[in-house]
This record gives sequence, structure tokens and C-alpha cells, in this order.
Amino acid sequence: MKIEPKVLESAFVRLEPIGEQHRAGLEAACNADQDVWMRLYPYSWAGEHFAPTWAKLLDDNAKGGTQGYAVTVGGEVVGLTTFYAIDPANAVLEVGGTYYRPDVRGGAVNPAAKRLMMGHAFDSGARRVVYRVDASNARSRAAVLKLGAVQEGILRQDRVTWTGRIRDTVIFSILAQEWPAVRQRLDERLAGLAVGA
Repeated sequence: MKIEPKVLESAFVRLEPIGEQHRAGLEAACNADQDVWMRLYPYSWAGEHFAPTWAKLLDDNAKGGTQGYAVTVGGEVVGLTTFYAIDPANAVLEVGGTYYRPDVRGGAVNPAAKRLMMGHAFDSGARRVVYRVDASNARSRAAVLKLGAVQEGILRQDRVTWTGRIRDTVIFSILAQEWPAVRQRLDERLAGLAVGA
């Protein structure tokens, strides 16, 4: 597996390797829902937490184990998504760290972005794509299942979040041999959505 950061684009979204040009737009998007960071994320991108979290993502990108992407719609940053735990030797990576501004949730943005991310991963030789979701996040768990991922199990008391809450983590995956059928269902789903939905 050799996965290179590059622009990924469809009729619904454009994913751009994250850089300084996305900072202001991403900060505004992250501050559009202050409460979600308290409830559902192991870290925060909101308010005073933005600058150190931004710096950490750029540092992780530079070290090569992470590739962050700005999610844009119509040229405007509406969120981010990331390849984590990139493991070329085992052809495994994780798609995560995903956040969208509230006004673009529930439409085409997430399935379109995940379609692009998984397509890039499997085209680059991935054998396994992993999703890790907070067990308390029913919306994200349902969204990952709707993508076509298989739930593998729950890691009990897996992480301590930035608020001190101890989180259980649900593990999902899609394997390379499952990808053609998953891709077809995603493409059919996206074909049924209006551009800009």
C-alpha cells in the first residue's frame, strides 16, 4: 500500500490535503457546533482548542502516519476527515477524525467524502479500512453501518476523552474483497441524491 495525499473530488464534495489555506474556514466550521466536541469527540477543535489541535494534525501529517483533508463544498470548508494509523506494511489504515458543520450533516457530504476516501485507499493497495466510533455516538455508528462497514466489536473503556469521560470504542471495517459491493451500493445511494444535498 502506498497512499499519497491528493485532491479527491466528486459532484458533491472536494477533499483537499489540509494546509494553511484551510485554517480559517475550518476554524469557523468547527466553532459552528461547540456542543458536539463536549459530547462526542476524544479531543476538541472548538474555541481555544483549535490552535493546538490544528498544530498536532499538521505535525502528524508531517510525520507521515496521518493525512488530513479539508472537506469543501462550493469552495467553502465545511469540515475535515483524516486517514489515521497508516500502516503500509499491513496495508491497513483508518478513516476518522471526521467532523462536518451542522448544516451539511445528513445529506450527500458524508457518503460522498467516505466514497472518495475509501476509493483512494483501496486504489492505493489497502487491504483493510477501519472506522473507530465512540459507542455513545449512535448517529456515527448508524452512518458507518450505512456505508457498508462490518461491526467487529467494542473496545471497552478504550480512551479517556479530553473532558475526562471514559469512552468505549466500536470498531468497524471494510476489506478489499468487500469494497466492490460496498462501492456499488454507495454509488447507487449517491446517484439518488441531488447534487448539493
